[in-house]
Parts: sequence; structure tokens; C-alpha cells
Amino acid sequence: MIIGTPSPTDFISDRKSLGSSKPLGSSKLPPPPTRTIAPGDKLPPARRTHTPSSDEESGAEEGGDDLRMLLPDASRASRRPPTLRTPKMHIPAYAAQVVVAGTRVLVATHHHLRCFDLARYADVPVWVGDTKEMGVRDAKVTALEFRAGSAGGVVWAGTKEGHLIELDMDSGKVTGSKFSVHAGVVTHIFRHRNAMVSVDESGKVLVFEPTATSGSEVPNLTYTAPRVYRIAEKQEFVKLLGGLLWTNVRSDVNGSGPTTVPIVRIYDVFTPGSIARTASVLPNTTHHVGAITSGTLLQSHPGFAYLGHEGGFISIWSLPAGPECTDIVKVSSSDVLSLEGVGMRLWAGGRTGVICAYDVSSRPWVVTNAWNAHSGLPVTRIFVDPWSIEKEEKLSVVSVGRDEQMRFWDGLLGIDWIGNELLKREREFSSFRTINVLVVSWNVDAAKPEALTDDAANLTFLNDALTSVSPAPDIISFGFQELIDLESRKMAAKTVLLGGKKKGEEGKISEKVTSSYKRWHDRLVREVRALAEGYTVIHTESLVGLFTCMFVKNSEKAALKNVAITTIKRGMGGRYGNKGGIVARFVIGDSSICFINCHLAAGQHHVRQRNADVTAMLEEKSVFPSSDAIEESLAYVGGGDGSMVLDHEIVFLNGDLNYRIDQRRDAVISSIQSGDLEALHTHDQLLKEMKHNRGFRLRSFREGPLTFSPTYKYDRRSNEFDTSEKKRVPAWCDRVLWRSRDPERVKQLHYKRYEANVSDHRPVSAAFAMTVKSVRLDAWAKEKGIVQELWLETLTEQLIDAREFYVEQALI
Repeated sequence: MIIGTPSPTDFISDRKSLGSSKPLGSSKLPPPPTRTIAPGDKLPPARRTHTPSSDEESGAEEGGDDLRMLLPDASRASRRPPTLRTPKMHIPAYAAQVVVAGTRVLVATHHHLRCFDLARYADVPVWVGDTKEMGVRDAKVTALEFRAGSAGGVVWAGTKEGHLIELDMDSGKVTGSKFSVHAGVVTHIFRHRNAMVSVDESGKVLVFEPTATSGSEVPNLTYTAPRVYRIAEKQEFVKLLGGLLWTNVRSDVNGSGPTTVPIVRIYDVFTPGSIARTASVLPNTTHHVGAITSGTLLQSHPGFAYLGHEGGFISIWSLPAGPECTDIVKVSSSDVLSLEGVGMRLWAGGRTGVICAYDVSSRPWVVTNAWNAHSGLPVTRIFVDPWSIEKEEKLSVVSVGRDEQMRFWDGLLGIDWIGNELLKREREFSSFRTINVLVVSWNVDAAKPEALTDDAANLTFLNDALTSVSPAPDIISFGFQELIDLESRKMAAKTVLLGGKKKGEEGKISEKVTSSYKRWHDRLVREVRALAEGYTVIHTESLVGLFTCMFVKNSEKAALKNVAITTIKRGMGGRYGNKGGIVARFVIGDSSICFINCHLAAGQHHVRQRNADVTAMLEEKSVFPSSDAIEESLAYVGGGDGSMVLDHEIVFLNGDLNYRIDQRRDAVISSIQSGDLEALHTHDQLLKEMKHNRGFRLRSFREGPLTFSPTYKYDRRSNEFDTSEKKRVPAWCDRVLWRSRDPERVKQLHYKRYEANVSDHRPVSAAFAMTVKSVRLDAWAKEKGIVQELWLETLTEQLIDAREFYVEQALI
């Protein structure tokens, strides 16, 4: 199932009726659209040139789907690495073979072998071997696997020359061999129950099973005669899953052009004379699903297999049905390189070095964990060490990356279990207090503060907003959009060159910033100073029309720490700031607060572009400096270090979000005039996305009831909606949303609009009572000790379940 709306190119993929000529360029790209105009037909209107105007309107969505909008929701994923150990052993990226059993690790690189005991010497091998000294001259190891029934004490090694050799893990001595038993490179060795299976690149498969006359329950490499089975040659993916051998060749596909899907050939190698079964990945899909890279089974979902693909897909296969592919899920915008089922989660590694753990129990899938495992380089392999259950009383998961390092992870994610239990006990070690927050958002349409004249609503707007909260707000955030005319290229270029510079002490604005920003800054400072309470400017920032100015009450200033502000550009693919956001944050007590002032893509029909803008800002990496201090980590959520927006406990988002109302203009105006605003809620694009699009990144945010009339678009200095030639449909473009780890920590006090009419937008404000915490570290440490004891009890139960699963899969 693919969540999302088809792009325009999806409807033109079938062009057989237009001729059989082959399109130029890459065969993976769809041919360009064509348009047939019959004689006498009216010519279509000329295409409009693109401008960065905020008023840009279009009859169709441009740019197609942003791939990230099809992905599982990662907005509440823990970024805390579930680290068990990080040994410093060199694992060459392309040549190394690795097997792990408990604390024992064997690494083979060409003809060199190194055996490590991580319990004794984490970085120094206990023995080093060479195939030359083992009587296998010039043999290069290409595959490794523990022998069945050896509990990780005996290893079979396949070589480039087609040899199979058996090694004792304790001594490194050769205990058995079969020379030239394969015709070429041994690419894979598998263990299943008491049998062993080896595969070479020519398609020759050898099945070693103990015989009744051998007197042994496990095969003997030297004396057991293998049964030969044939598969297609040069398989690029080979995996033994559920007792069946799954294979795929990159060139073996179903379909053509941009919608090809791989064909899987499945062999029952343990049944003599069996014939291969051929299956395809959902041949009716409209997406290009790449070659298979990995495969696994999942303890929580028996009866299903999961295959990872290039292109970021995971295909789901029903084992009782054939096997048969029943679904595909898009999980990444790049390739899925490695895949492993671990307990209740599906772990996947990609090209960015990140390992993601997915909860696949419901649709869409949810990312529960996502951490940088290999320094931004591809994760080439993930596998479970089932022997770690008995040898170490852990479920160890091993990953190998292109950074040439091996990492060990806690497959049961104990650190997250402990963290979640501590959150339930937060009141045992924290004290709480409430502060008031005021957020004011306005698209000023290049109006200057001096324009706030002539009308009482203009003259009193700022004072009305500042006095709308009682008691006076402790934090005030002004978020303005379009302070400059975005259609004025000269003004925009000046802002790009001079804006966004470093600020002076206490947030004072730089002298180089254009006069538009300085005028509004000075006006806001003057209005705030007129209040009875004393305030200090803590943040000012600008970004091509966007302007944020934040104040804190002097009595709260000393409680602030980790104060930071930055910008995220989203216009023209992230190169231009006419669309984007200003992101500010601070920690007050032990609660982290983040404010986003943003301007999203314009246009009645550009919902997907707006969604993509939101995703980019919320998932932008390294927005802020990270923090490793223990007391500061308690302020952030999901194992984050404060470098990303969603690391913060509370997030406020305001701005010209540009979401429109999907209804005729006359019907919208009629509902407004009759006061029937609820009738418009079902047609509001933002509310619809939050309700129906389960992949929408603002789904975890909340918004107060829209009890005021739409704020866009008005004729300037008028109460009339747009009477220009375009006659735009009125809309609630200007919004304030929030997100809190604990929903009870934020209570909205008001959500209202003001009638200042110097812009084509009306300003809005939202006030909140926000609960912040202060942690007593001694009490926190005590509760953590109690929770860790509880985890040990839960750990025992989960290890028993995990062991039963691996016994059923015939791996131990």
C-alpha cells in the first residue's frame, strides 16, 4: 500500500497508443507528457512564468510528490542509540566476512583471519590465522557461518576457489575440509536445524545433512556427501528464510520502464527434486521497486517475510500463501541496504548510516527508533546473534558499516523501556510551575509599522495583543512574514545579502539589516516596554521577509539556558529564503521549548509542497548545537540532544502556512457571512491533512478551534475579501499550532484574530499556560535505579520469547 496522491506523471506511463518509438534518455524516467489539439480547437493559454510571489496560484500541483511524505511517521522516534558495545576492530568495507557468537567474533579478510573475545580483549585478537598456514594455499575467504549444533564453537568458511574448510573457534585449527567442492566463488553459507547449505556464484547449491549411518546429529564436512541442487547463476540476493532459499537477480524483473518490480525465485532445497517457485513484487504497482538487498522474518508477525529493496521499499510476503507478495511499503527516500527482524521491530539500515526500527503492527508504520549508527556512511549489514541470549543474557544485534566498523546494539531496546518508565514517574523527581506564553503571527504584506494609523483597530493592535493575556505573558514571540515585498527582486536580493547576520548582545539587531526589519524591531520593543512588566529581547532573526522577535520577562531571564536561533530555507529547493522558517529555542528549568515562525509554499493546490516544507523543517538535521550534559539531556525528548526541532519537549509553530479552503469562493463567503464557520472546517486543507493523512508531519501537533473568520485574502484597508481579478478564495492561512510530549503541559488560553487592515492578511495570536519542570538529580537517580531493577524482570521474559523464536527458525 502506497500512501499519497499520484503525481501527474503516473497517468502518462502507458503510451503504447502513441507509437512504439523509444523515448530518449534514461529508461527509468517516464516519457514527457503530450497534448493533442484537434483542428479548430481553441489553443490552451500560454504558460505563466514562475515568480517567488506569495500570491502565486496554479490550477495543479507542481513538482510531484516529495518522497518523504510517503514515509512512516518519525516525529516521535527516539534518537538515543541502544549501544551495547563499540569495539575498535577494523572491518574492511568490501572484503571482510564476520560471524559473532556471544563475545566471540571471527573476522576474515581475504586469507587473513582474526578471532576476538570481547569479554577479554576488545581490540586485540586472541588468535590470528592465515589460510596459507592452514594448508589451503592462496585461498581467500568469501563466506562464513557457524556449523549447526556447534553453539558458535565451529565455523565453516567458503573460499574464492570453491573450497570449504572447518575451523575451531578456540584454537583456530582446521578440523575438516572439502577442496574444490564448488565450481566457483562460495558466496553464501547458511545454517538450518542440523543442516548446512553452501551456494556459489555458478548456481551450485550443496546441502549437507547428517545421515542415519553417520552416527552424528550434525554433518561432517570431510565425510558427509552433500546433495547437489541447482539455481540460476550469479544471484545478487540469496537468503534462507523459513527453510526456503530466496534469490533475486537484478536483471530479473517484471514490467518495463519506470514501474519495474523484481522477480523472486524461491527454492525448497531441503526437498529433493523440488521445482523453483517464481513470484513477483506486486506487478500492478505504479512505482519502481528496486532490486532486493536483504530479507528477514519478524518474531511478532509469524507467517510473513520482509524483503528490503533499492529505492527505499520493503515488500511483505505471506508464507502460507505460496509465498506471495501481499504489500509494499515505502520507508526511505534512498535504498534499504540491510534488514533484520528484532523482537517486535523491523530494523533497517540505509545509505546515510542511520538504523531505523519500525513498528509494523498498524498502518502506516511508525518509526520508533532512528539513530546514526555508522557516522553517516552506509549500513551494509544487520544481523542478530541468537547465541547472545544464553551466553550474555542479552539479545545482541550487530551492524557493519562502510565506515569499516562493527557496532553492537541492544535488540530489546532496554534504554528506551527505562526512559519511558521514568517519564511515567516524572512527578517523583520533578517540581512544576506554570508560565504564560503569547505567540503573535502576521503576514504584513510589506506594510511598515507607520501604516498602523487611521483606524482604531490599527492603532491598538499591538497593545491589544500584548494585553490579551492575564497575568502578563512570561514569553512573547512575534512571528511576521513578508516584511519585505517578495515580488521586489531588488529588496529580496538585498535581504539575502545583508539579512541573517549575527546579532549583538541581548539579541540587538545588526545595523546591516534592512530598514524594514529595524522599523518593526524598534516598534515592537517600544510597545513591549510600555507594559508594566520589564522585558528583554532574547531573539531576533530575519530571512527574506520572515522576522522573529522574542521577549522574556526579566524575572525569568536567569532561568533561560541553551538559547539559540537559526533559519531553514525552503524556497527553490532550499536555496532561497522566500519560503522557509526561523527556528528559535531555549531551555527553561529542565524543559526545552522550540518556536518556529514559517512561511510555506503558496498556491490553492500546492498542499504537497506545503507538506514537504513542514517535513523538511521538522526533520532537518543539526538545526542547533547538540548537548551531552546529563542535566540538559533531561530537558529533551526521544533520546535527542537538542539538535533537531522534535528533540524539544514543547514546540510552537506559527506563520502563514498557506493551507486553503477547498470550496467555491461564493460558498465560502456565504458561510462566513452567515457565521457558519464549522461548515468550512471540513474543507480546510490543514484540518483535512491532520485528520486523514496519517503520514502528515503535523499530525502530532494540536490547534485550537477556528472560531474566527478566515484571515486571507482582504483588500488593503478594507473588510472586503479579494476583489481583484484573481478573486482568491478566503482561507485560514495564518495559524498557530503546538506539540507537547505531555498534552497536559500546554493549555491554550485564547486563539483569536485582530482587525488591523494594512495588510491583505489579518493578524492572529494564541496564548498558552505552559507547565515547565525542574528535576532534582538525586531523586531522579534513585528512581532510575528502581526502574532498572524492573527492567531486569522484563528482560528475562523477553529473552525467553526471543529464544523460542530462534529455535522455531532452526537457528539455535
